[in-house]
Amino acid sequence: IQRTAKLALTMSGDLQGEVEEVRVGDRAALSRELYTSTEKSADRIKPVERLLADSLPMFRITKATVTNAESSNNPFIWDYSLNVENYAKYAGNLLLVRPRVLGSKADGVLETPEPRRYPIEFEGPVLDTDNFEIKLPPNYVVDDVPPAVDAEFGFASYHSKTEVQGNVLKYHRAFEVKQLSVPVSQADQLKKFYRIIASDERNTAVLRIDTQ
Repeated sequence: IQRTAKLALTMSGDLQGEVEEVRVGDRAALSRELYTSTEKSADRIKPVERLLADSLPMFRITKATVTNAESSNNPFIWDYSLNVENYAKYAGNLLLVRPRVLGSKADGVLETPEPRRYPIEFEGPVLDTDNFEIKLPPNYVVDDVPPAVDAEFGFASYHSKTEVQGNVLKYHRAFEVKQLSVPVSQADQLKKFYRIIASDERNTAVLRIDTQ
């Protein structure tokens, strides 16, 4: 999945904009099957709604279209617009905004008191990327951004970076599954890997009013 979002943040902390998701391989095949097998057109948007619900407490999809719904030789593409009320949170005069707007790669499957007895199986090889751009509200500048993350393990990797270009906050990340099965001996490493991702997904950038 290649996900790209161009969004804008308002003075009140609301977020709005456009998202494009380009799916190929197994992800495209699954999305296409779900879409074409759903009889009610109103229900076809539910996969997108579930994705957003995992990342956002409140949201509204204002428009959604699909490209190549029945063309298996081409990528399956979702284009949708969304509004998110109170996405950024005020802390005094500061505004806190999470650069990772949507999509979760963390997994709590190993966060149990019992030791793992069997290997962890992934569904298949994965290479997902997110590129989010958030235009800042007028008169706001970025005071602090989360640190970059570079987590390389034999079975998977995760890289993220937040940066500022002009009045735009940019977030890029890549998540790759390289090994379909993780042995029990590496369960603690996988748990560490997911915790690194979870921490990155929660991190916020700090905005302040430009007084100059």
